[in-house]
Amino acid sequence: MPAQNEPVLLVDKQDGVATLTLNRPRSMNALSRELQGALLEVFQAVAGDDSVKVVIITGAGDRAFCAGLDLKELGGEGEQASARETRQAIGGGGDLVAAIEGLAQPIIGAINGVAITGGFELALACDVLVASTHASFADTHARVGIMPGWGLSQKLPRLIGVYRAKELSLTGNFIDAEQAERWGLVNRIVAPEALLPACRSLAEDMMSCVPEMVSSYKRVIDRGFGESLAEGRRIEVAANREHSRSVTPEAVAQRRLKVMDRGRSQSF
Repeated sequence: MPAQNEPVLLVDKQDGVATLTLNRPRSMNALSRELQGALLEVFQAVAGDDSVKVVIITGAGDRAFCAGLDLKELGGEGEQASARETRQAIGGGGDLVAAIEGLAQPIIGAINGVAITGGFELALACDVLVASTHASFADTHARVGIMPGWGLSQKLPRLIGVYRAKELSLTGNFIDAEQAERWGLVNRIVAPEALLPACRSLAEDMMSCVPEMVSSYKRVIDRGFGESLAEGRRIEVAANREHSRSVTPEAVAQRRLKVMDRGRSQSF
C-alpha cells in the first residue's frame, strides 16, 4: 500500500502525454472509492486540457493492473460500509467509465499485471491495449455475484466473439497475455521493462498525426462500433462530408509529403 500521504493515483504529464498510475500495489490497485474519485477527477480535468494529447493508464508494481472494485471495502473490512454505500460502489462506476470513454484524446492501456472484473472493464475502456508478459485477464462477476455495469458483458463478445466471451464470463477463468493476443484482446505483448517505453512510442506516433483528425477519427470509430455496418457507414459519410469542408489542397499536399517521408523511413 502507498505510504500514508502518498496519493492513490499518480499523474505524470510530459511532452503531451499524461501517464496515470493506479497506486495501490499492495491491494493489487483495486478501485477503492477514493481511487475511483481520483480517476474521475483527473479524466474530467484532462478532457479540458489541450496540452494533453494522449493518456496512458497503468498500475503500480508488476502484479496487477487493477483487481477491480475493492472487495474488502465493499465487504465492510476496515471502515464499515453501509448497504447503500456498497450498492453505490457497485453501480456507481458509470460516471467514471463515461468520462473515460468520452475522452477526445486516445487512451493507451499499459496492462502490467492482472486485470480482473472492474479492472478488466477499465482496460476495455481504453482505445489500445499493450500487455506485459505478466498480464492476464479474468471476468469474475459470476463468481463474486455482481452483475457487470461498466460495459463488460457487451464489449467483450464484440471484441473476441460471443463464445469466447461466454467461456470467460461464465467460468471466471483467467487467460494469459499470449492467449489474449491470439484472441485479439490486446494489440501486442512486450517484456515488462519495455511496457511503458512501447506505450510512449505509440503515443508519439499518435501525436505525429493531425491532432484534430485523431480525436475526430476516434469519435467516428466509437460511434459506429455499437451500430450495424450500414449505420456505421452513414456515420462515417456524415463525418467525411463535414470534415471535407475545411480541407484545403495545400494542406493535403503538405501532409502527403510527410506521409511519404515516413513511409520511406519505416520501410523494411
